[in-house]
Amino acid sequence: MITAICPGSYDPVTFGHLDVIRRTAATFDRVVVGVVRDPHHKQTLFTVDERVAFLEGALGEMENVTIDVFHDLVVDFARKHDAKTMVKGLRVIADFEWEFQMNRLNHLLAPEIETMYVMSSPQYSFISSSGVKEIASFGGKVDELVPEPVAIRFRELYPNGRPGAPLSPQE
Repeated sequence: MITAICPGSYDPVTFGHLDVIRRTAATFDRVVVGVVRDPHHKQTLFTVDERVAFLEGALGEMENVTIDVFHDLVVDFARKHDAKTMVKGLRVIADFEWEFQMNRLNHLLAPEIETMYVMSSPQYSFISSSGVKEIASFGGKVDELVPEPVAIRFRELYPNGRPGAPLSPQE
């Protein structure tokens, strides 16, 4: 059985993430979606439990996909699951620059683990978690960018747009 991991913060999961995970699951026997507990390079909006629940809701029907949380090096997470392949999605050139650096560092730490890249499908190439959070924080509609439970949670977090915005014009 060939196992791959799809690591990320998934803060929040988008339709672009789900596209990459589903395509990975069609290629590998087993896919472990790794949710990093506390990413060092960014502050998360959603708790790790929320991020896992969003993924479980969106991927629950996929029998060869499991979700696990990690807080160590991604190569150690891959080893824990006996994965020889790490799959990452690429949307734009800027993604490549960051992923190229990470690839070289991960290869130095674990030359036995290969990183494969899945190009984003065109309809998802513009979607980023940070862009979705920005739109939602100003009250914009994100229903076409994220699964329904994520969109609902955004409406709960930002019922009137930006955090701290008045609830009504009279306030």
